[in-house]
Amino acid sequence: MNYPSELKYTRDDEWLLEEDGVATVGISDYAQHELGDLVFVNLPEVGDEVVAGEAFADVESVKAVADVISPVSGEVLEINEDLLDDAALINEDAYAAWFVKVGNVTDKEELLSADEYEAYNETR
Repeated sequence: MNYPSELKYTRDDEWLLEEDGVATVGISDYAQHELGDLVFVNLPEVGDEVVAGEAFADVESVKAVADVISPVSGEVLEINEDLLDDAALINEDAYAAWFVKVGNVTDKEELLSADEYEAYNETR
């Protein structure tokens, strides 16, 4: 598994990169591996509010449908429209295939470092 150290993670398998007050969010390499081949992504609209700990999107694989849980609260500034056309991009590179960019970020206390997330994954 790949755990880039510049990212923060959640126990729900999302990653976050915060730069200049904007949080880019996606699902981890671990999550895409567990889900298998992804075939569909449902994303929020620009301007929607996301709430830490609540679902803001979902992904569908050949095995299951899974909610994507927001690691932070804030406003959706941008969505990755490429994923709407090709969800398999997530399987190719989970860290390049971001889902949303969020502004006015709050509620980020529960995030894990790469080392903490890797250790967490080794326990399940």
